[in-house]
Amino acid sequence: MPRVEAGTEQDKNGASNNGPGARLTEVARAQAKFTEVYQERCTGAAQRYVDAVKAASEPLLERPARPVTPFDFWRDASDYWLDFTQRSILYWDTLRQRGNNWIEHEKAGKPPLLDFDWEMIADARTFERPANYALVRILPPDGIKTDPERRPFVVIDPRAGHGPGIGGFKQDSQVGVALKAGHPVYCVIFFPEPMPGQTLADVSRAEAEFLRIVGERHPKTRKPVVIGNCQGGWASMLIGALEPDLVGPIVINGAPMSYWAGNDGENPMRYAGGMLGGTWPALLASDLGAGTFDGAYLVDNFESLNPANTYFDKYYNLFSKIDTEPERFLEFERWWGGFFLMDRREIKWIVENLFVGNNLADGDAEWSEGRAFDLRAIKSPIILFASLGDNITPPQQAFNWVADLYPTTEALKANGQVIVGLMHKSVGHLGIFVSGAVAKREHTQIVDLIEYIEHLPPGLYGMQVEEQKTNGSVRYDVLLTERRIEDLQVLQKYGRKDEGPFKAVEKTSEALASAYESFVHPFVAPMVTPAAAKAARALNPQRAQRWAVSDLNPFLWPLKGMADIVRANRAPRDNEGPMAAMEHWMAAVTSASWDLYRDLRDASVENTFFRIYGSASIGMAAEDKEAGAEQPIDVRSAPLVKEALTHIEDGDRTKGMVRAALLLMKAGTGRRRLSAMKRARDLVGKEIGLIDMPAEAAREIIREQSYIVDFEPVKALLALPKLLETPEDRRGLLDLLDRVEGRIEANDKQVTLLGEIRRLLSESGTQGKAMAEPVTVPLVQNQAQAHPGATAKPASHRRPRDHRRTRATP
Repeated sequence: MPRVEAGTEQDKNGASNNGPGARLTEVARAQAKFTEVYQERCTGAAQRYVDAVKAASEPLLERPARPVTPFDFWRDASDYWLDFTQRSILYWDTLRQRGNNWIEHEKAGKPPLLDFDWEMIADARTFERPANYALVRILPPDGIKTDPERRPFVVIDPRAGHGPGIGGFKQDSQVGVALKAGHPVYCVIFFPEPMPGQTLADVSRAEAEFLRIVGERHPKTRKPVVIGNCQGGWASMLIGALEPDLVGPIVINGAPMSYWAGNDGENPMRYAGGMLGGTWPALLASDLGAGTFDGAYLVDNFESLNPANTYFDKYYNLFSKIDTEPERFLEFERWWGGFFLMDRREIKWIVENLFVGNNLADGDAEWSEGRAFDLRAIKSPIILFASLGDNITPPQQAFNWVADLYPTTEALKANGQVIVGLMHKSVGHLGIFVSGAVAKREHTQIVDLIEYIEHLPPGLYGMQVEEQKTNGSVRYDVLLTERRIEDLQVLQKYGRKDEGPFKAVEKTSEALASAYESFVHPFVAPMVTPAAAKAARALNPQRAQRWAVSDLNPFLWPLKGMADIVRANRAPRDNEGPMAAMEHWMAAVTSASWDLYRDLRDASVENTFFRIYGSASIGMAAEDKEAGAEQPIDVRSAPLVKEALTHIEDGDRTKGMVRAALLLMKAGTGRRRLSAMKRARDLVGKEIGLIDMPAEAAREIIREQSYIVDFEPVKALLALPKLLETPEDRRGLLDLLDRVEGRIEANDKQVTLLGEIRRLLSESGTQGKAMAEPVTVPLVQNQAQAHPGATAKPASHRRPRDHRRTRATP
């Protein structure tokens, strides 16, 4: 869809023209562009359908190697229909098993579907402010030992319609990877029904208390690593903002944080709030549920994104691979069919502040009156894992909040934040959490990186997992590359100006929700009893399709016996015959037809969205631009930076060695390999002294010295001898540099810098003379001159802040 350019229209003479006539002209131009792009998308969808049908038809049009006789055709048809009948019986029996599994899971209270044994540690239903959450400890399976003195991991799964367990759904998973590395692992689980009156603030407090408990259980270790999946990702960030002193590194996987972000033609889910009218449908659904919101509605939203898979592909895949696919199908459906509930106040907060309001990244998501979650309060390093193949949480929604929060790289550094971004090229949303291949590759490397990420200087880093194959074995290494906030713009095809219409959605939602609460809610809510709501939930199509095809249905009782007979007499299948080819063609055309429907639907929805809200956003643009004007940010005057720059000549041996290391890093390429970081730690880690001190103290030293090196590199270098006062300290650094130099790759500028450091720290007794000589550090000087962080303007697309609101953490 076209971008709705908001702002001042210039006439031919350069004069500003913001009058009604100019706005009408701009609206007309935008409407014409909407029509043009809509037609292009529809034409493209039709062409993709034609191409898919042609590709599916090619095998049918190929001339067979030998003529097909009537006897050959009859034999192929007979074998095919026997196989088709057998597959049909086994297919429906598999669906019957799915229904029975669903009923058993419901009767058991929907326990977490973890592939590991666990024990309950704390139940938030007993807390002063109760929530339907609990903390469990994962019991290591046979053959795996964990060390209680190693840093614990806490996994928070999404409560977005389904139940907990996706992070430990199989042995090759986030839980399994951490256990194999020897770490104690805990999971935050939740129960099917919320506690009466439960709020998101109650949930965040409960999860923060869980982290406190984990910290007390492992007092000799560093703060726990928090892994959040999807909705559990932003839940993890809320904990970090609420109680930053309890949280270690935060890893969020496929977590939507910037809900308005996305690319036109690629991310249709972001238009759902506007097309539904905002918050009021969720409020109505909650009222019809007697004060609870049914998670099955969220699952409907996910499934609507890909109707081909929802209504055909996954079932045809089961049917066509009926001899091998049932086990995997049934395993996944146990989790996919477990629908959990939310309290009305929970879903209202989520929709208002996230889906429609996008308030989290703006710092306006209040957890109590006048107090909002401020993500800048998070002190721990953050790892973001997203995928280009994820259409539920596209990379723009996973990463753009960083640019919303920190308009420049220097602003991010000034806050002392370390953010590492990892992008997968193709895996889908659920594959980020469920895929065994992703667990073995990406999640294993993330766990390995955790021990080193806290010693990175503040900044934004790109993480790349490199694969090296030698003698049939695969070895992985991690490459970290320094990035700038501006690099995130590559995720946007045309910039972020198309987020303007979502402000109109927010205003519309507020008006409609207010009207609903005033005129509809008082009449609907009292009419629905808990028993009626429960009956209505049972009839929801998501549940009905399961219990209707189960042993509850007497018409299906003979099915199990028939399936047993088929398994005992299963005939081999010929995938090469003309009948099988015809089946494959019909399957391909059916799937392509569903894709055509999806593409035309998404194009229509997007076109309608921009026609409704795009015009309104043009009228709001000038006012927002004036109201959102802020003064440029002077990064050098930021408290942490300003304080650090007053201590250029202050420090001890550890700070001096850290400064020397940072100077050498700044003279490098901005790339760090995990293998090289491990080598460096083995060589000099103990001598520098960071490893044995608390993580917070080590981070404070690295942060302070990185500010000094970033903003005053030459002064930082000249002051090194003052930090290393004794000959023993200077000799120690020189010996350390000698040991490292031959074992790491150094470019010419780093070699030059090494020579300058040696000259400054010379033991010849001519320290004063050496310092008086000119210092040749070309790269560092260039960085200082090119440093763009002295003043930085905030991102122009951000909404004006309400300065009357106080953002604070308790």
